Amino acid sequence: MNAPNKSGWKPTMPAGTDGKFGGPATTTGNKALMLEEALIFEIGTTETTGVDLPDVDDSAPSRLGKFARTDEIGLPGLSEPQTVRHYTRLSRQNYGIDLGFFPLGSCTMKHNPRLNEKVARMPGFADVHPLQPVDTVRGALGVINELAQWLIKLTGMHGVAMSPKAGAHGELCGILCIRAALEARGNAREVVLVPESAHGTNPATAAFAGYRVENIPATEGGRVDLEALKARLGPDVAAVMITNPNTCGLFEPDMRAISDAVHEAGGFVYCDGANFNAIVGRVRPGDLGVDAMHINLHKTFSTPHGGGGPGSGPVVLSEALSPFGPLPYTARTADGVVHLVEEESAEEFAKEHFGGPLQHFGRMTAFHGQMGMYTRALTYMLSHGADGLKQVAEDAVLNANYILRAMEDVLHAPYADSGPCMHEALFGDAGFEGGLSTLDLAKGLIDEGFHPMTVYFPLVVHGAMLVEPTETESKAAIDQFITAFRSVAERAKAGDESLKAAPYYAPRSRLDETMAARKPHLGFIDPE
Repeated sequence: MNAPNKSGWKPTMPAGTDGKFGGPATTTGNKALMLEEALIFEIGTTETTGVDLPDVDDSAPSRLGKFARTDEIGLPGLSEPQTVRHYTRLSRQNYGIDLGFFPLGSCTMKHNPRLNEKVARMPGFADVHPLQPVDTVRGALGVINELAQWLIKLTGMHGVAMSPKAGAHGELCGILCIRAALEARGNAREVVLVPESAHGTNPATAAFAGYRVENIPATEGGRVDLEALKARLGPDVAAVMITNPNTCGLFEPDMRAISDAVHEAGGFVYCDGANFNAIVGRVRPGDLGVDAMHINLHKTFSTPHGGGGPGSGPVVLSEALSPFGPLPYTARTADGVVHLVEEESAEEFAKEHFGGPLQHFGRMTAFHGQMGMYTRALTYMLSHGADGLKQVAEDAVLNANYILRAMEDVLHAPYADSGPCMHEALFGDAGFEGGLSTLDLAKGLIDEGFHPMTVYFPLVVHGAMLVEPTETESKAAIDQFITAFRSVAERAKAGDESLKAAPYYAPRSRLDETMAARKPHLGFIDPE
């Protein structure tokens, strides 16, 4: 790399500059082709509009009644060129997976193959509508059904609910299945146990579903304390929500023993499948006694991630929970035709597949889920094949361990002695000097051209830095990241105070993020 990489390196700011590196301040604020861009309210005015509209007859009675607007709309008027340039300039200040390495731990931000995009845009997939007659969408239903079969085989489970829209939505689906199964026994129970090493959404989901959440401690090695778990199990425990591999980047070797103990106590095992990318093709959760697990298609199977969606979080279910899964289903009959199982056909389907009445808890969504994500995920599976998916996990784990061993001499690696990590490497801020923090290191990485890793999570490690390289990064890309990561880490350990003002090269300098979160300006502020 051409970037500075020596401990103690400090920036020099020539006199007359604007406080950033690289020369004198410019009149416009632009820096060559990186153009400064104001807020949209600062560009346009509320008194003008970018289009010509006919005059409105104010004397005509309004059809809106009490819903008629009484205040000005307050939106800035921009011409089409102004609008296009505004959003294009903002997009150039964005960072995305197509620009560079995205090492967010526990989020699996990996390359989205363009083959997936091409297939998703094929006629019949891109323009399918959920209200079309079933006979006109047999192909789309076939895609959903084939993807469902892949998910069942890869996880060793009995059934799958395809409709949940994201990971947390899938968690809720799984917990509602568990609640329905327990209520069918006449014993709803009231407690869900969540280990310290689980994802933060797990306790939130359990609480949202009406359960009381209790924590289970971790061992010094970063794994679930099996004896503490067994000691807490009882007739009031509905389920254990466990993340495996956990958020310390470690596999839970006692997973089978945990499941057996929970089942013996009459509860169910929910596994957070966000980290399935680390074990896909290598481990089947069903073999470990898991009853329900959501699968983030954007993490393991490369559908687009971020920007608020669209997400997709199918939930695989054990034989004990499958009858309680939400509608709708897809079912392939002996003649190969895929049918959509809705309320009117559910009883017949249940009798054939479950040997009894269907006990579904209702629906998670109005329709079938995210068709575009299904198409992309199935394309990814078919293009990789079973052997390719196995290699996905192996390469993801290899890359993470490469980073762990490359950084453990300069950063605190709390579980480096617990054996190999899985798909993510975990570090802490022990040894930083001069009051420097994990946040300062993260901001320094921005100057080096990298999106920071996940910071301050998991909470069990002080100043946590969780790095996930995924399997799609080359050794050259990872080596470049390690060079930058080591450089900034050495500066933090040397007490380099220049990190406290990083980033210097970003379009905006460091913000007071705490104040922005606690006291945001949610409306337009008149500068006058």
